[in-house]
Amino acid sequence: MYVIKKYLGIIWMLLAVVTIVLLVYAALTNISSEGKTDIHNPLPWIIIITIYTPIAFGLAIFGYYAFKEEYT
Repeated sequence: MYVIKKYLGIIWMLLAVVTIVLLVYAALTNISSEGKTDIHNPLPWIIIITIYTPIAFGLAIFGYYAFKEEYT
């Protein structure tokens, strides 16, 4: 069971980093002045990234504790 927690800890830490990188990448590729829909507006992207960054940070901390076997 502890081995599974270690592997899941690594997966959760990687998932947190990948999530933020993908959100920033999607924001940079979709924001444009020529677009007419909301996806091209920077304000929703700022809100989304601001909300999901602490969530991803918490997921990374949880993964770290699971990897160090401090979470039982």
